Amino acid sequence: MKNSIFLLVTLFFLTACQSNEVHAPVKLERESPNLTLDPDRYNVAFLIMDGVYNTELTAPYDIFQHTIFRKNIKAMNTFMVANTLEPITSFERIRILPDFNYLKPGLPKIDILVVPSAEHHLDTDLEDEAMLSFVREVSQSAQFVTSHCDGAFVLAKAGILDGFVSTTFPSDIDQYKKTFPNLDVRKDVLFVHDGKFITSAGGAKSFEAALYLCEHLYGAEIARSLAGGLVIDWDLEKVPHVVIDKQAN
Repeated sequence: MKNSIFLLVTLFFLTACQSNEVHAPVKLERESPNLTLDPDRYNVAFLIMDGVYNTELTAPYDIFQHTIFRKNIKAMNTFMVANTLEPITSFERIRILPDFNYLKPGLPKIDILVVPSAEHHLDTDLEDEAMLSFVREVSQSAQFVTSHCDGAFVLAKAGILDGFVSTTFPSDIDQYKKTFPNLDVRKDVLFVHDGKFITSAGGAKSFEAALYLCEHLYGAEIARSLAGGLVIDWDLEKVPHVVIDKQAN
């Protein structure tokens, strides 16, 4: 009887000890959402990461997403890509859910890649070889690759702007030239279009670069309609920009 009581007490304490063990929580990445992409539209991917700036992301996103409300054009599927499916926190503390993890299989074909500026595009982001590799790979088949503000640093670091004219955020022009001395850099313009690359000064002027691409694809009437829907005065002739026509050279 005493032995039985001893065994019961021992089992009780062993069980109590086991129940008090602290286990590290298992963090599982959420599944990719069931995002339906219209096959008759351009696939437009926005590359985001922690520290992405709201304006350089939302300005072109607004313009491109609104193409689905215009008739008789090849509109745009807009979606976010990141190196995770977990929430991304913008510089201004807005949390954003990516649609695709570019490190995983299943990424759709990208026709237009948009690289908004982010907090560390002048330093640590330029050391992210997986991200730079993704940009290089997409640029090979994409019809257009666009950057806003310091997103140009990412394109330049990936090596895809070699031989092309570009621009970036006005106060970072000197650093851009110093970091990439072999590039042909223009200042005092809001955007540069050379080949498949459109680089923008960024900020609120990201709207202009996005509207330009829409005018390039759809014509001036559609671009004015998209601008009007967002209460933006749009006249390409009044926007300081550079378009490099290599066929004319």
